[in-house]
Amino acid sequence: MDDVASVAGVSRALVSLVMRGSPKVSERRRSAVLLAASELGYRPNAAARALAERRSNTFGVVINDLHNTFFADVADGIHDEARAHGYRVLLNAAWRRDVDEQVAIESFLEHRVDAVLLLGTRLGLPTLQEAAKAVPTVVIGSEAAGIDVVVNDDERGGELAADHLIELGHTDIAHIDGGIGAGATSRRGGFVAAVEAQGLRPTVVPGDFTDESGAAAAGQLLDLDQLPTAVFVANDLAAVAAIDRLEGAGLRVPDDISVVGYDNTAIASLSHIGLTTVNQPRQAMGRVATRCALERLDGGRRAAVTHVLEPELVIRQTTAPPPTRRPRPRP
Repeated sequence: MDDVASVAGVSRALVSLVMRGSPKVSERRRSAVLLAASELGYRPNAAARALAERRSNTFGVVINDLHNTFFADVADGIHDEARAHGYRVLLNAAWRRDVDEQVAIESFLEHRVDAVLLLGTRLGLPTLQEAAKAVPTVVIGSEAAGIDVVVNDDERGGELAADHLIELGHTDIAHIDGGIGAGATSRRGGFVAAVEAQGLRPTVVPGDFTDESGAAAAGQLLDLDQLPTAVFVANDLAAVAAIDRLEGAGLRVPDDISVVGYDNTAIASLSHIGLTTVNQPRQAMGRVATRCALERLDGGRRAAVTHVLEPELVIRQTTAPPPTRRPRPRP
């Protein structure tokens, strides 16, 4: 580092700021330091620096499912906020398996990250609390007592989906459940309560947050004696798969059956899909979660906080009033 400072004609402290990616350095000085580092073949020793400074200026982010673009949007928000404060982000995937999520957390702790952010975690509270004892830990998408949490108001989101379908005139409504996925229980609870408040009884089909479960659950709906006229699916990924399965049976969406998803991911807005869905402010959730970690690191906050962000219904082309005659699906 001293050699780089000498060649670049700057202080050792400035070199450190540049190598950490701090936005506080002017582009002219950043370019001079990086050029000098390149000429000298210099690479900072992150482990040594972390020991010396007691900071690695790195956040570890565990993503529960890489197939779900919702998590990618949240990670974008984390990255942007972290970078603005001079922090880097390391990503690790858990593949919807508890053991892989635990391994990812342990790996980050071994590499001395300054904070751990968990997207869609399925781990039990004791495991999360152990991680929080080591470094600031933020859970995104689900509740965790005594730990910083950033969530969407999923119960309200379920209510929004139900209210929309009921206002369109639907009385025979189904829900494809999200299983143990983060927020699934609250979405189901809000939806069912809103439907039952109108004197109706929704059909609930088990599922999870994957496309495979969405298609399988749609198949179960097709096997019913009477097909519902509308279905609320726990997330967009499963909803799109459900639509594919329903249309494969000869049904038209929304003429024969309406479909509502959840998340408002990029796939929902594609013109040939146009999925009506409940929007979660995904990037905002990532930014808020990053600020939670920074508050503990730089501000010394100790008490856990919960941030609840508001959902919003986004109406597109997969919902319409119920059909006047019930269609008969193809076998």
